[in-house]
Amino acid sequence: MGKEGEGSPFEGRSLTVVNDFSIDEQLYLYEQTRELKRALGAGEDVGRFAINEPSMGLYLIFLEDSTRTKESFRNAALFHGVKVNDFNVAGSSFNKMESVTDTIKMLTGYSERSVFVVRSKLEGTCRWLDDAIGAYAARIGRKAPSFINAGDGKHEHPTQEFLDEFSFLEQKRWDRSAIHLALVGDLAHGRTVHSKADGLRIFKSVRVDLVAPRELALPAHYAERMAHNGFGVRQFDSIEDYVSQGDLADVWYFTRLQLERMGEEVLEKAPLLRRAVTFRREFLDKLGPETRFYHPLPRHREAPEIPSFLDDLPLNAWDFQSINGYYTRIVEIAMLQGKLGADFSGEPKRQPVYTDDFVEEVEVRQTKAHDYKVGIKPVENGIVIDHIGRGENIARTWDHIDKVRRIMKLNYRSSHGVYHSSSDSMYKGIVSLPDILSFDERQIKMLAAVAPGCTLNMIAGSRVRKKYRLHMPPRIYNLSVISCKNDACISNPRHFEQVRQEFYRAEKSSFVCRYCERPHDFGEIWDL
Repeated sequence: MGKEGEGSPFEGRSLTVVNDFSIDEQLYLYEQTRELKRALGAGEDVGRFAINEPSMGLYLIFLEDSTRTKESFRNAALFHGVKVNDFNVAGSSFNKMESVTDTIKMLTGYSERSVFVVRSKLEGTCRWLDDAIGAYAARIGRKAPSFINAGDGKHEHPTQEFLDEFSFLEQKRWDRSAIHLALVGDLAHGRTVHSKADGLRIFKSVRVDLVAPRELALPAHYAERMAHNGFGVRQFDSIEDYVSQGDLADVWYFTRLQLERMGEEVLEKAPLLRRAVTFRREFLDKLGPETRFYHPLPRHREAPEIPSFLDDLPLNAWDFQSINGYYTRIVEIAMLQGKLGADFSGEPKRQPVYTDDFVEEVEVRQTKAHDYKVGIKPVENGIVIDHIGRGENIARTWDHIDKVRRIMKLNYRSSHGVYHSSSDSMYKGIVSLPDILSFDERQIKMLAAVAPGCTLNMIAGSRVRKKYRLHMPPRIYNLSVISCKNDACISNPRHFEQVRQEFYRAEKSSFVCRYCERPHDFGEIWDL
């Protein structure tokens, strides 16, 4: 490895989404890429960037077609002097219904250490493999492999985002103070666009203009993330509408219409949709002299969003953008394998810390449980769960009680009902369990997950001995009754990958799947 990699904070990590690198780590990537590109252009020695380790294997696992991403990674691997394995999907055991998890386990054993570059229709694939394969590698005496997401469904394409941002910085002459960007085309399916919701944070001030008809509009949760990140966001139905208002971006980013992902109803409108997001000659005089066009490519040869009459104009930045993929991916591999990074001094990526402070023991003020009854008899010894679904209407409160009983498997002698709260007129649910004397820690956490805001009363001798107020937990996981409802997610049970379901809390009652990052309302995550 050499001294260059000693102490590298990047070694052994994976790149599954843009946010796997902190902003400072992304800037380090761009600085190293800038130096590599300069040195190669000047014919200087670039040995400090190269891994040169024939025992290391880099696997290209492309479950969807690709040209630029795949070939740039292949050539980046050749630069590093490592063995390159182009995995033949068509002739693999995938056709015999083998899981992607088992396939990667098998391949992990063939090299002392490995990098897997994976493109998949299933969203969150690399995040899951990073979780699942690390422990397996340790058991067989291998270093944990690194996984690089080369595009997963409609989710993200982080390495494309990094080469895009590098290209924008070149245009801006490395000025990160501000960027005004127009995103044009199929914003609904374009994972390169979705990655910009976080990737553009390297700029201190960000304005984003979304140019797409309603059928191709950016999904709401990505637009909301842009707003949450402090971006100014505007929306337009077509390029014609956009140029007519006069305040235009100097950076335009086009994406092709991904007709293969669209339903029949949208396909019928394809000519109109194409016209809305295709640049026309009549718009040229609206553009400023510094305007540049970008595109992740390929362009549709019959109906390109950026027509060929623009190819030889100064607007063309997409050709240089494509070449930058080679440089950025050389550096990404070098970072993840520890060849680069010992000199990194910025703020590293911080892993989230989840605490159990959502279970709060509170002071017992009432000494008797007068209101808690089974039939007409007060609860003398047992548990009372109070304030279930407080503030919901009667029907939703009854549904919430039913969820609590089924998820917690409370198949005991008990009573339950919907009542008015004693302090106000809001409805709340109550479940009384006279035969259950305690819940263990796991049961309490499960109750907090299914009925946040409830109180748990432990009663003995007709007195409340302990009282807990349960808040919304920061994450919900390891429960057999939750699942991601995104059909394209690697964790969705229909794909039989045996992925451990996990959600983390975003805003209010929204929970985000760990793998595909699709937001769910609290009630959606349950399989009941």
